[in-house]
Amino acid sequence: MDHFLYRDGQLMAEDVNIAEIAAQVGTPFYVYSTATLLRHFKLFDDALSGMDHLVCFAVKSLSNVAVLKLLGDAGAGMDVVSGGEYLRAKAAGVSGDKIVFSGIGKTREEMRLALEGGIRQFNVESEPEMEVLSQVALSLNTVAPITVRVNPDVDAKTHAKISTGKKEDKFGIPISRAREVYAMAAKLRGLKVIGIDVHIGSQLTELEPFRLAYRKVAELTEQLRSDGHDITRLDLGGGLGIPYARDNNAPPLPREYGALIKEEVGHLGCEIEIEPGRLISGNAGLLVAKVIYVKSGEDREFLIVDAAMNDLIRPAMYDAWHDIVPVIEPVAGVDQTPYDVVGPICESGDTFAKGRMLPPLDPDALVAFRSAGAYSAVMSSEYNSRPLIPEVLVNGDQFAVIRRRPTFEDMINRDTIPEWM
Repeated sequence: MDHFLYRDGQLMAEDVNIAEIAAQVGTPFYVYSTATLLRHFKLFDDALSGMDHLVCFAVKSLSNVAVLKLLGDAGAGMDVVSGGEYLRAKAAGVSGDKIVFSGIGKTREEMRLALEGGIRQFNVESEPEMEVLSQVALSLNTVAPITVRVNPDVDAKTHAKISTGKKEDKFGIPISRAREVYAMAAKLRGLKVIGIDVHIGSQLTELEPFRLAYRKVAELTEQLRSDGHDITRLDLGGGLGIPYARDNNAPPLPREYGALIKEEVGHLGCEIEIEPGRLISGNAGLLVAKVIYVKSGEDREFLIVDAAMNDLIRPAMYDAWHDIVPVIEPVAGVDQTPYDVVGPICESGDTFAKGRMLPPLDPDALVAFRSAGAYSAVMSSEYNSRPLIPEVLVNGDQFAVIRRRPTFEDMINRDTIPEWM
C-alpha cells in the first residue's frame, strides 16, 4: 500500500497535488510519502512483537538524512555499509548503539570511525577483516562487538545481481567453515562475538528461501553454543520484496515473514535484528518526469521524458519494471497507445519501458514512475553532466525539498584546472 492516489483527476502524494510540486520544484524529482514510510516500518516492528528485536533500516536503499531521521525517530535502527552511510545515520540523530555496520570491504578508517562514534555491531565477512578489526579496536583500547556473516548457500530465487546467499556470491563465510572461523574470532583480543549474521538477497517474493537459511542459522547457533560461544543476537538480514507491477503476485507480507522468524528461531532466546530496506522505502517514492517530445519511429512511438538512466538506473541495470502513470488521471475507457518510454541520454540503454500501454500524452504532460523510493535516488549520477535531481518529502498537506537540485555551476566548480595548464 502507498499514499499516492488520484483525487479529483489529479495524482496526489498524501494531500499534496503532484502537479503543484512540479510547478514549484521543476522536473524531474523524487517525492516520498511520510505516511507510507512510517506505515511500512511499523508493519515490520509489529511483525516481531513479543520478541526482543530491532528493525534496522537498510540505508543503502534510501539514504536521505531527512528520511533516516523520520525512521530513526520512529524507533528504527540503521544498517549501514560505508563510512558515509554511518555518518548520515549519525547526522539523522541515530545513536551508535542502534547502527549495524555491514559490508565486505570495510577499511581501517571506517572501522575507526564507527568504534569512536559508537556502534551496535560489525557484521564481519572474512578472516582478514576480523584480524584488521581486532587490530583497530586494540589500538583504540576497546573491543569491537561482532557477528560473523555466514553464507548458507541458499538460492533466493531473485535477480542474479542481487543474490547474496549462494556459495558463488562474494558475501559471507561458507557456513560449512563457520565453527572454525568463530574459533578464530574468539582468540582475537579486540573482538567480542555476540551473534550470527545472514543475508541471502534482495527482492525475495517467497518465504521458502528464508526458511531454509534460518534453519541453517538455528542449527549453527546450537553448534556454536556447544563450542562455548555466547550467541545472543541473530541478524537475519532483509530482502523481502515488493510488487513493482500492479498485476504481479503480491510478495509475502511482513506479518507472514515475522511468523516464519518466530517459528524457525524463536526458541533460541536470541535478540532478533532484521534489515529491511526496499519494503519500507520502495513503494514510498515516485519519480516524476515531464514529457519533452513524442517521436514517431519506424514501427513505434517514443515518449521522450526529462528523466534519464542517470536518475533511475534500475531499468537499465536490472531490466526492472516500474509502473508509469500520468499525473492527470486518464478518462475511463480512453484508448491506450504503446510507447517506448525513454530518456535523453546518448545511450540506447536509457530506456525505461518498451511498448508500455499509456493514454495519449502530449509534450509537457507529467508522468510518475511508481515504486521508485528504493535503490533509485541513491544510485543516481551526473552522467552526461546532468544535475542530481531534487528529493521531496510530503507529510499530509505539507512538502519540503530535502535535497536540492545543484546548479550547473555547482557541478563545474567541483572540478579544478591545474595551475600548469
